Amino acid sequence: MSFIKSIATFGGFTMISRVTGFIRDMIIANFLGAGAVSDAFLVSFKLPNLFRSLFAEGAFTSAFVPLFSSKLVASGKEDSIKFASSAISLLTFILIIFTLIFELFMPYVVKILAPGFIEDKEKIALTIDLCRITFPFLLFISIVSFQAGILNSIERFAAPASAPIILNIGIITSGLLSVVFLDMPVYGMAWGITISGIVEILWLKHFLNKENIKITPNIHIIETFKNNEIKTLFKRIAPGVLGAGIYQINMVVDTILVSLVSSGAVSWLYYANRLQQLPLGVIGAAISVALLPLLSKKLKANEIDEAKTTQDKAIFYGIIMSLPSAIIFICLADSLIQLLFEHGKFTSSDTINTANALKAYAIGLPAYVMVKALTPNFFARGDTITPVKYSIIVFISNLTLNLILMKPFGHIGIAIATSISAFVSLYQYIHGLKKRNHWEFSLQLIKQIKNVFICSLIMGITIYLTKYLLNYYLTINNIGFLILKLSIIGIIGLATFLISAKITGTIDITSIIRTILSRRKKA
Repeated sequence: MSFIKSIATFGGFTMISRVTGFIRDMIIANFLGAGAVSDAFLVSFKLPNLFRSLFAEGAFTSAFVPLFSSKLVASGKEDSIKFASSAISLLTFILIIFTLIFELFMPYVVKILAPGFIEDKEKIALTIDLCRITFPFLLFISIVSFQAGILNSIERFAAPASAPIILNIGIITSGLLSVVFLDMPVYGMAWGITISGIVEILWLKHFLNKENIKITPNIHIIETFKNNEIKTLFKRIAPGVLGAGIYQINMVVDTILVSLVSSGAVSWLYYANRLQQLPLGVIGAAISVALLPLLSKKLKANEIDEAKTTQDKAIFYGIIMSLPSAIIFICLADSLIQLLFEHGKFTSSDTINTANALKAYAIGLPAYVMVKALTPNFFARGDTITPVKYSIIVFISNLTLNLILMKPFGHIGIAIATSISAFVSLYQYIHGLKKRNHWEFSLQLIKQIKNVFICSLIMGITIYLTKYLLNYYLTINNIGFLILKLSIIGIIGLATFLISAKITGTIDITSIIRTILSRRKKA
């Protein structure tokens, strides 16, 4: 499977996941609003997802996939599956203990995670209850991430990319049912999260069985600890816990500090971040997931030039999709938030506060996508130490900027700090790879990025002017006209970008059309 096809496959299913995620968030916003109950639920949702990024999709997967991919090439399928079974068994054992400890000490965990809730006894009690319900999701989703890592290593990207859709459907279904049958729908939504984790395990198990991959639990935990390959895995995992999960760590720092700002601030940042996660998840995650096993195999085969070319492609694909997305968010933040979330208990004031946070997050979006594309270059070489060094600096930068900016700018200052930290992280990765002669910007890539920036800027100016004219002539303010305005703006903006890209030679539109038409003929 080609690199671009791998990205398209993973990104396509991730797009569906994000769309269902928006429906999920619209239901949450409609039923819970942006107040105390919503803040409590979103903290309970973030807690397992923090450790999910650290233990599952972050450090564990980043260490596991290169080892599994290399072993697949060197030793074959059978030995690779034995290694995977031992790794998953050990992970499960560790996380069961970890989950039990957190369940026991949850009141203290919540007070650390959301210190601004302490004065409101009902709010903190609700948060503790919800966190205890949702935290086992960490165990289930970590197993899912290992299953996904195996499938990604054998270039089966569709099933892992579709798994998050199950979580969204679970929360949507539980939310709709809870409103009918429960006095406190938020409890039903929390149970929907945990149950969805179990369903995801069964979903990916089905696809592993189709590939004749059967993960057998290894009950000899002590012997597994002594295994040299498992030791290597955990040596790489240890520093990667911080290195791969810095984005989520920064988001938790944001949550802790924003809980001190005002009631509703946790929700404003959450919804703004959710919108930013659309391109970050679809583009950044797709590139990162597709790139890691590909780079691992090329480096194992000593195909250094091909690896650098692949890295160039990853950066270009990331920029050409993330930079226009950032411009769109900055120009249309208020309209997008109004359309998606301003229903039920979510007010116009919540829209304004959320839109301002989205604009601040959008500034750092291209930097975060590029970091997602560059990180696998270290992990593919088994280097999890360097990313953790970078992460410490980013963490300190984010915390310092948060403390400086949150007082004058409130929740917006926290979002700005996150974006600035993204550029700090990007600089470190670019400098570090160049210093080690692993990769650096080619002249061709620099020219391509410059052209994308010019095209995006032209598109942004066009969008802004179109929005101004439509708001001036179409003064009716309802959902129907809002959708009409955004549709017109979207069509004009896309056309402007494509025409500019054609003129500058950034995209060969003719070639793309020919490829699409030829595939249709073959079909």
